[in-house]
Amino acid sequence: MFTEVLVGLVIAGLIFFLVQRSKTQVLKTEDGWWGPGVPPEDGEDFTIRPYKVTTGDEELEDLYRRIDQTRPIPSLEDSQFNYGFNSQYLQKVVSYWRNDFDWRRQVDKLNQYPHFKTNIEGIDVHYVHVKPKNLPEGTSAVPLMMVHGWPGSFYEFYGMIPLLTEPSDPDDLVFEVVCPSIPGYGYSEAPHKKGFDSVCAARVFHKLMKRLGFQQFYAHGGDWGWLITTNMSQLEPKIVKGLHVNFAPPSKPGLPMILSIMLGRRFPKLFGFTDMDIERLYPCMEKLVVESIKESGYMHIQATKPDTVEKFSTWTDHDFRSLDDGGLTRKFSLDDLLTNVMIYWTSGCIISSMRFYKENFSKGLNQPHEKIPVHVPTGFACFPNELMHTPKLWVKQKYRKLKTFTPMASGGHFAAMEEPQLMARDIQSFTKTLEKKKKK
Repeated sequence: MFTEVLVGLVIAGLIFFLVQRSKTQVLKTEDGWWGPGVPPEDGEDFTIRPYKVTTGDEELEDLYRRIDQTRPIPSLEDSQFNYGFNSQYLQKVVSYWRNDFDWRRQVDKLNQYPHFKTNIEGIDVHYVHVKPKNLPEGTSAVPLMMVHGWPGSFYEFYGMIPLLTEPSDPDDLVFEVVCPSIPGYGYSEAPHKKGFDSVCAARVFHKLMKRLGFQQFYAHGGDWGWLITTNMSQLEPKIVKGLHVNFAPPSKPGLPMILSIMLGRRFPKLFGFTDMDIERLYPCMEKLVVESIKESGYMHIQATKPDTVEKFSTWTDHDFRSLDDGGLTRKFSLDDLLTNVMIYWTSGCIISSMRFYKENFSKGLNQPHEKIPVHVPTGFACFPNELMHTPKLWVKQKYRKLKTFTPMASGGHFAAMEEPQLMARDIQSFTKTLEKKKKK
């Protein structure tokens, strides 16, 4: 009798566990106020204001004066980019910046798309909003938010925007794109109070999309944009129709991940590991640890003392450390790199952008969003030179409705800017998969 009762309790407990586990958990959050002082008594201002990037002689003269007064420190012989940005090549870049780079022309390029600002939770949020010019009759545009990271900006997506809003293939979906600046980055106002983390940014961006009239939308992100859009999917999974990311480091190692690390090299098929997985995970665990240490010093600084600062070289390809020019112009133009720098410089946002690390890491590594799976349909673009390789098995631990997993031919951490064609194509493929199912 006792045995039967015990078995019954175990079965009941197992059923309860499975039912509870099957429920879609939703991330909880509360409204905040990030403006100076206390919220106004007359409530929040919902006005949407056109914004234009501007520059003037005084701003440029100040920059040139500072460049002219900079004292270069010689690099060690034969050090390439292994000690940081090589000083000799840096002087060439600085000379180009000072004498040839045309910021006014780049400002015109930035303004080719409509910019706006609106106040949310006390701070002005900047965003680029691009609607398709020639929408085929009888069709509607697919709303898509794309979120950048550090040390990037909304400008990362400028190569992708025309591919998504004006696709050349008539069978492609036509997107309406919203690219916000994370608060404290670019032309978005920085929070005036402590505690603004990725969940706060996710909440603010949800409010932005609602203010723009979107009932549902797709989201894409890399770097911090990956975490913010993931949090958006956890906060309101019924509003985010689909999530596309190109960065998904495992937040919490589970048993499948641990077993796959221990046994994956010997039994790859058991864990669905491909040749790419084996090549990137098992060159040598010691090498993986060393590479991580080499490239993560900035994170410790910014997660602890951010108010005290080159990633477009080594985050694009680790092997670029061995090149005298850091391989910078193999993937990007100096004009594009300097435009990104100028967005930080002219807005004065470098410190506030780095504070975002402290706000996220100071709360510990066991935050509620780390424990909650994502039940929004997800697509993952796996670029070969990303900082960390994440096999399909690991991605599925967090993103339970993984619809597409695409090994990409080339590209690194700044994939949207480096490989806009590949990224746009993968977003197209992923979104088509969901939209076709919806029509059926």
